[in-house]
Amino acid sequence: MAAPIVMVHGAFCGGWAFEAFAEPFEKAGHRVLTPHLRGHAPDDPRTAVAAVSMADYVADVVRLADSLPEPPVLLGHSLGGLVCQMAAGRARVRGMALLAPSAPWGVPGNTVEEAITAFGLHMLGPFWTQAVEPDGKMMRRFSLDRMPRAERSAVVARLRPESGRALWETLNWWLDPFMTTRLPAGAREVPALVLVGEKDVVHAAATVRQTAARLGAPCEVLPGMSHWLVGEPGWREVAGRVLEWLDREVRAAA
Repeated sequence: MAAPIVMVHGAFCGGWAFEAFAEPFEKAGHRVLTPHLRGHAPDDPRTAVAAVSMADYVADVVRLADSLPEPPVLLGHSLGGLVCQMAAGRARVRGMALLAPSAPWGVPGNTVEEAITAFGLHMLGPFWTQAVEPDGKMMRRFSLDRMPRAERSAVVARLRPESGRALWETLNWWLDPFMTTRLPAGAREVPALVLVGEKDVVHAAATVRQTAARLGAPCEVLPGMSHWLVGEPGWREVAGRVLEWLDREVRAAA
């Protein structure tokens, strides 16, 4: 029987990010759940994410995974990929597929762009107490750069504020005395696949390789692709690669 799949979206997004991406998995017989992370539903107040921690996102995903009749596969994009890594050592899961995942505690960035993003947050003042509004211009340039213009605009129109605390815990992990995004020991025991775009500047391939190494997982660099692996041209091939892995590594081991 095909395992259920819980798809976890990235920062500033919602479960809608997987509207198209989920289709091949459903056609293959998987039950797909695409929850909104806490405070990210379309009707949530824009301040709903203020002071929400990565630990809160993880607790919600663990609760959802453990409520299912059988252990699911976690699939996470960007910050959602880090949520999956943190949840995998705490919930009953059969595997995890990580698409351009944010790095856990202890994995440094490798590029100037990653450093600018991490330190640029401090220009907002005490951002860790705030709901940080999305920057559509930056999203178009770095995350959605391979999307057709109309589709880019449609995504930007649906973006939500993100928790400044969650961004701080993720991007400025070396300042977090609680080591919130440190991976639990059990995370390495979960079968995992890690994919990253060759042209991704949000989470560069060199950084994502380090994340995969922490998990003892293979890391595949996708030629010509950028950060929005769930929707940019080539996303069907990304979904197909995950499905192949599910059939070979997860279903076979059940």
